[in-house]
Amino acid sequence: MSRRAGLAALLLCVVAASGCAHYPVNAQLAAPSGKGGYRFPQMVADRPDPADELFVCLSFSGGGTRAAAFSHGALLRLRDIDIGRGGPPRSLLDEVDCIAGISGGAFTAAYYGLFGKAGLDTFYDRFLKRNIKAELALRVANPVNLARLASPYFSRIDLAAELYDETVFDGRTFANLPQRPFVILHATSMANGAPFEFTQAEFDFIGSDLGTFPVARAVAASSAFPFLLSPVSLRSFPPPAGYTCPTTSRMASRSGS
Repeated sequence: MSRRAGLAALLLCVVAASGCAHYPVNAQLAAPSGKGGYRFPQMVADRPDPADELFVCLSFSGGGTRAAAFSHGALLRLRDIDIGRGGPPRSLLDEVDCIAGISGGAFTAAYYGLFGKAGLDTFYDRFLKRNIKAELALRVANPVNLARLASPYFSRIDLAAELYDETVFDGRTFANLPQRPFVILHATSMANGAPFEFTQAEFDFIGSDLGTFPVARAVAASSAFPFLLSPVSLRSFPPPAGYTCPTTSRMASRSGS
């Protein structure tokens, strides 16, 4: 009798897990964000910054762990190039204003954005030398997660995002990213095949607040391989009261109609 009761309790837990599992929903934007949120920083004329001497943007392409390793090596090399010209030490890496990344390159871009130069010395152990695919497979095989995957609102990409969040990005969100270097994580909209950037300017169009969004989910969306991993789901909200579409977007809409 006790064995049957145990099996019944296990079955109940499985059903409950599958019914409650849901991907984290992106937050609704309460008010027009204007110039706030995670946007490319505006230069301030009365507060010159030595890092404004050069404008440097990096673009990290995809290609799995090899792409992440290549972009990590590029950052290490930039760190070692001194451009101080005999004055205070300053590396070429200090001049980097923005980093765009997709797929494997998104891991390096996001990690450096969150942890800076100190992160260059930990990225190898925390990501590059690990077998992330094997770790994800073990999570999928976990009976509890198998039950969660039975939910129509939870999939393997959500498990992947959880893995990245817990073991690589330490639960950080876009609110934790500094304005410099400005990190642009790229993905593709499955609705129309258009490029999608994880910036507040892009999130304005879906009435959502990027600040509370986990960086790991953006990286998961950027690195999701079609058919192997499902897309990351984002909820689109009505625009907040007072929101006006940017002039450039209105002009582009008219020219394309």
